[in-house]
Amino acid sequence: MISPHSARKATRVQEAPPPSGPPAWDGPPPPTYAPVQRTAMERVKALPTKVSIRWRLTLSYSLLFFVAAAALLYSIYAIVGRAIAEAWLPLDTSDFNPAMAAIAQNQWSQARQQAVETAQSTLFSSSLMALLGVGILAIILGYFVADRALRPVAQMTTTARKLSESTLAHQRIALEGPNDELKELADTFDAMLTRLNVAFDTQRRFVANASHELRTPLTINRTVLEIALSDPEASEDLKALGRTLLEVNARNEKLIEGLLLLARSERELAVRKPLDVQEVAQTAVEQVMPFAEENGVTVTTDLVSAPTVGDPVLLERSVSNLLENAVKYNMPENGKVWIRTGMVDGALVVQVANMGQHVPAYEVNSLFEPFRRLHADRVESAKGAGLGLSIVRAVVQAHGGNVAAVPREGGGLVVTIRLPRR
Repeated sequence: MISPHSARKATRVQEAPPPSGPPAWDGPPPPTYAPVQRTAMERVKALPTKVSIRWRLTLSYSLLFFVAAAALLYSIYAIVGRAIAEAWLPLDTSDFNPAMAAIAQNQWSQARQQAVETAQSTLFSSSLMALLGVGILAIILGYFVADRALRPVAQMTTTARKLSESTLAHQRIALEGPNDELKELADTFDAMLTRLNVAFDTQRRFVANASHELRTPLTINRTVLEIALSDPEASEDLKALGRTLLEVNARNEKLIEGLLLLARSERELAVRKPLDVQEVAQTAVEQVMPFAEENGVTVTTDLVSAPTVGDPVLLERSVSNLLENAVKYNMPENGKVWIRTGMVDGALVVQVANMGQHVPAYEVNSLFEPFRRLHADRVESAKGAGLGLSIVRAVVQAHGGNVAAVPREGGGLVVTIRLPRR
């Protein structure tokens, strides 16, 4: 929606063009690296990091078994040869003349040597086949042994993946079996989960109590000040003081509301339901339009359907924060804000861009920290709580997405939210 007033003013101001085209990631391209040439030895050393621990244990068991079997085979090979050689009785050459005795002794030695070599050769070939079969059996048995030994670890991994803030109260590993190192690890993990559950409960109670205890006195103060300002007999000095106190009270209310919303956003989502970000963004735009018209800022929308699952209230608050910041930190006159939604590469994209002061690239990331503002904007942004972009980041991360901002050519920022499609 473009107001006629802003459209007339836009003709007198030279401005940078708005972002064009479908929603896209406007951040810097990912760095490219030249492929690393590895030697054969480096590839071999890198193999253990690519193999699962189950297969590493299996190969370790099998290799140790194979080495032990090979050593046993070599021992048997040597023992059998010695035993056969010793089993041959010495040749009695007393009935032979010396020449015949020498010939007989030579033939006897050759026959014994041939018998030993034949027995060792047969033993070696047969044992080699047996060793191969037993090695395959050792790999199979080693895999099952490793799988059984790692089953408690798999159970702990499955439990850890299922854990969330809502299941932390009752989800435990509860490993049964002998009192060994794995059971001790599982019990330690369960104790840690109990402590985490207590910490989450404490945080929830604190947020609930703070929501009541902090809002109530501020509401009372606002009511008292409004009554005092409505008194016709009140002096001008008293009314001026009352209006100042009302502004301070309103800022404190906004700060507390932002802190409570940030605390809620950093926890697990309590509400998950199908929604269309197009509708969420449209509602946020309608809420921000009076503020934009008051500041002479034109809001241009390009909203495309983008279905997902999440908390519509939190997502609407995050988009509203982006729009409010885009309007607040804009040009003194003829300011413009662009917002668009859509699906890009299977991800849901919400993008908000605005005109404004040049933002140094090295200061962009700090804007997402609580109470962090640009040096040039601290005076202008004193009315804000400094939590807008922090809440946006917390909400987006709670939905499993990411948010990034880059300086816009010509001044201002381009903030892009990406959420996974559910």
